[in-house]
Amino acid sequence: MKRKTFDKIVTFIGAGLTVFLFAVAALVNWGASFASDSVTSQLKAQEITMPATTGNSAEAADVTAYFKAHGGKLMTTGKDAEMYADHFIGFHMSKMPTYNEATAAARSATPENKAAADATVETVFKGNMLRGTLLTAYAFGTLGTLAGYGAIAALAGALLMLVLTIAGVIHLRRTPIDAMI
Repeated sequence: MKRKTFDKIVTFIGAGLTVFLFAVAALVNWGASFASDSVTSQLKAQEITMPATTGNSAEAADVTAYFKAHGGKLMTTGKDAEMYADHFIGFHMSKMPTYNEATAAARSATPENKAAADATVETVFKGNMLRGTLLTAYAFGTLGTLAGYGAIAALAGALLMLVLTIAGVIHLRRTPIDAMI
């Protein structure tokens, strides 16, 4: 095979890969921005204020520091949602029965205890639903962050391929017509 033909093929493939990686970088960056904006706008709309403390005296020092630093601020990030769900709601829900236990107790409650048992079911349900929803926001935010890293990697790959493609074009122009591989 002629060297010039091989160089043309490799350079053409490099140019195609460059365009593909730039497109991937743009789309993945759009996905990262969408995830970040969605999580922030949805959490802001709920107007949940981060407490300055969880009420758990046995928590790790980094958890205490996080709540102290974010106390009084609106929840706006996936990390805020995770911390609130796991360390505030999770701590307080650990003192409650599970949803299954609460509903079983409500079904077997005496008429005098029925209202309190139903209230417990409602509290456990709301706590579990809020915790699950906040952890979903955290997961979505984390995926957005990872997509942002992927966009940076794709952009770096695209730039590298662009440099290599330019080098291939320069090399192609210098390769003798009769050179063989």
